[in-house]
Amino acid sequence: MEKIILYVDDAAYARELLSRLTPEAVGTGARHWVLVACAPRMTHRISKWVSHSARENWRNKWLAKTQEQLLPLLQLEDSRVTSVLAKGPLAELTQRLKMEHGTARVIDARRPKIGVDLEPVAPDVQSPGQSGWALPGAVLGMGALLVLANELTD
Repeated sequence: MEKIILYVDDAAYARELLSRLTPEAVGTGARHWVLVACAPRMTHRISKWVSHSARENWRNKWLAKTQEQLLPLLQLEDSRVTSVLAKGPLAELTQRLKMEHGTARVIDARRPKIGVDLEPVAPDVQSPGQSGWALPGAVLGMGALLVLANELTD
């Protein structure tokens, strides 16, 4: 049974990404998916209003909702799914999961964010859709808009 570690922070994006992958990239037959859910971060200031147990409860509810959306897609062809809630550095979690489950392929299905470099899940895995030009392109566009506005006022 092939083992695949799947990192997810948005179920809709992960479903779209998995549907675009070719069968050769994902593999055929029964698989053991290790679903690593990367819950959205909460600011450190939220501790003024929310207790630690309430935050952990919210993270677990988020995991359940994400799992509910992805399980029908992942459980095809008698595949097994093991869910893990990510805590701490993702590269260390990947190493621990590989030691625990043996050799496994890693798929990073986290949604790319503009101007934010996602934490790498492993040294040999590239985060999806990362472009170093996203923020400079936006700044260049704003600069062109300012120059155009200046030319129109003259």
